[in-house]
Order: sequence, then C-alpha cells, then structure tokens
Amino acid sequence: MSTEPETTPITEILAFTEDSWEDGPPNELFARMRSECPVHWSPEMPDFPEEAGYWSVTTYDDIHAVSRDWETYSSETGGITAITDGVLPLELSQAMFIGMDPPKHDRLKALFQGGFTPKRIAEHGEEIREITRNVLGRLDGVQECDLVDAVAQPVVSRVICRFMGLPPEDDQMWAELMNSVMTAGDDAINPDGPQIVQERIIPEIFQRCQALIEDRRANPTDDLTSVLVHAEIDGEKLEDHEIVMGFFLLMAAGNDSTKATYCSAMRAILGDPEQRQLLLDDPDLVPMAVEEALRMFPAFAHFRRTATKDTVLNGTEIKKGDKVVMWYVSSNRDATRFEDPDTFDLRREPNDHQAFGAGGRHYCLGTALARLELKTLIEESLRYYPEMEIVGEPKYVVSGFVNQLHTLPVRLGPKAS
Repeated sequence: MSTEPETTPITEILAFTEDSWEDGPPNELFARMRSECPVHWSPEMPDFPEEAGYWSVTTYDDIHAVSRDWETYSSETGGITAITDGVLPLELSQAMFIGMDPPKHDRLKALFQGGFTPKRIAEHGEEIREITRNVLGRLDGVQECDLVDAVAQPVVSRVICRFMGLPPEDDQMWAELMNSVMTAGDDAINPDGPQIVQERIIPEIFQRCQALIEDRRANPTDDLTSVLVHAEIDGEKLEDHEIVMGFFLLMAAGNDSTKATYCSAMRAILGDPEQRQLLLDDPDLVPMAVEEALRMFPAFAHFRRTATKDTVLNGTEIKKGDKVVMWYVSSNRDATRFEDPDTFDLRREPNDHQAFGAGGRHYCLGTALARLELKTLIEESLRYYPEMEIVGEPKYVVSGFVNQLHTLPVRLGPKAS
C-alpha cells in the first residue's frame, strides 16, 4: 500500500519506491493517479539515482493507445522496463523480440506463433494435467507447504522446460537461474544484490545456453530451442546472443507469469469462501476465475516504451526520448472500465483486461498456454485439496516489474477421495 498521506499532492509522489511496493502494487496510489493525474511524471527513481524520470500511464484507454502506436512509443529505443540499464543491459533487452520494434519484431515473433495458437496449445492439455497431478501427488501426507515452491514452481518449470526440450532433472536449476534474474532487486531474495546476478548468474545462463546452441546445431529437434537456433530472418540466422536472449525470454515468461497469477488467484479464492464454493460447486466457472485473476493480478506490473518524437497523451506533453511506463496493475483496476474493480468476482462479464498487453504488435505470445496452465492448476488444486486454507502471511517479491508472491503458506487439509 502507499505510504504517502492523501494530503500530499499527487504530482509530488513517485510511482515506484521500494517502501511503497513491499506489500505488492500500491493500488490506492494508482487509483489517485487515475483520478487526479492519469499521465503522471516521476522525476526520479531514488533506488536508481542514475536513471532518468518517467511518465506513468495509468488508465485503460491511455495504455491501449500507447500499446498500439509503436511508431510513437518504441520498445527498442530505450528498453522494456522503467530501468534502462538494470540487471539486463539495454543491448541484451534489445536482443529479445519483446525489446524490438517492427519489422524485426514481427518476423521473429512469427517463428513461434504457429506453436502457440489455442489449437496447438490445447494438444498439450493432457500432458499439462498429468504434470500438475504428479506435483500435487507428491504432497501426500504433507500438512502444510508453501504453494509457490511446492506446487506453482515445479509445474510451470516442467511445462516450459518441456517446450524448450530440456530434461526434468534440469527444471530446478533453470528455475533458480530465472528467479535470480527476475527478482534481482529484492534484498530478501538476493541478499548479495543485483551485482552478483550480473557477475555470476547471467554469465552462467550464457554458458549453459551456448552448450544448448552447439548441441541443437549438431542435433536439430522439434523443440523451441531448436526453432531459435535454426531461425532465419531475411536469410540470416540469429546471432548467438540473440538466441540466448530469445531462450531467456521464453524461459523467464514461462517460469514467472503463470506462477505469479496462479498463486495470487489461489490467495483470492482461498480468502473468499463464497467464491471458493462457487468453484467447488461448478468447476465450469474456473475459466472465468482465470480471467478475473489475470485482471486483478497481472504477472508483470508494467512494460515501458520510449517516445520517438514529441507527442501529446491525454492532454499531457511528452518529449522525444521520455520514458513512458504502462502500469497494467493500474489499468486493470480502472473503474471506468471495470465495476467495483478491487473486488475479485469470478462472474465478471465482460472482462477485457490488459494482463497480456493492450493489443498491438506486442500482445503476449503465450496467452493460450498461460490460460490452459492456470485453468489446470486451479482445477486440480481445488479437486485434490478442497479445504486448503492460508495459514500465514503471504510475502510479495519487492519489485515494480514482476507482480508475484514470494511465499504463500497453506494448510492443505484432507485430500479428496
């Protein structure tokens, strides 16, 4: 929650400080911004004094406009997060297709789109359900556990590693590497600080990926790693660092996004007896619960663009080179779009959220996979342990980028027969 008193002028409040994000996104602050200053200027980032200020775009309609105008708001020019040179230097962010502008973005993304259509993803449904049941089955006899580590992480790791062609014995190793990078700024998780991630973790990722690249060049397969290794754009193969960063993007998204939304969804469901009972009585409502969880708890709090020219957004003048940060955690609670937006309502219709972006070229590639994983995880968790309950205080990753719980302690209760 925001630590700023409501008497402080909104123009004097920064959108991100570590203190204000300790308990997750500061929803009250974003509500004020949407009402009083929907395109808001933060002149500094106290935790990153070398970084320039940034515009916060907080409303549904404004984020929709920015997302669909890549010529004015570039992903490539300055990076994809509010921090230009963070744990990942700018040149590495620009090597991922999410950090590119058209036409290269479109051509590289197109290499994967055929494998991520709803029809193709549905073909993996039984396999994903089997993975989920195997993980839940390991909890026989366990009274209490952390739902993040015991269920979410092993399921999503096995699914994405299966897509990438990686063996099960490597799941935990890759999860730890990805988590170290994505949570680098949280002192409780990475007490040695981001510098260690830069000096040790990222080089290890490159080293391990280089071995995979050499193997796939010699022994092509049908997995996504091979797709990257053998991809061609305008007749030229990707450079090794582009392959590595493409691999990183798919692995990081596969590990973090579904894990984050599933855990927040379960927290909401377990904390609301009425909503939980609705799902137990009618499992056909689970897809609606998935959409509501995606709305209220988008896995990534923001993505960033950079203005390529002087422009005006919602009456606010933005200069060429300015950072423009789209806060999905705010737009998905915009009361002009969603009635009673801070309430988890699994019967909400319509629910045209922006958890996967707001359309345009950068709409999330993995939407069908994320929805299928979330549906399966929620269904099976409630089927195996219908009396599961939260027994401790969940803790968030302290981050203005990834929106996820670090821990979610639960008592499983009796396993359903």
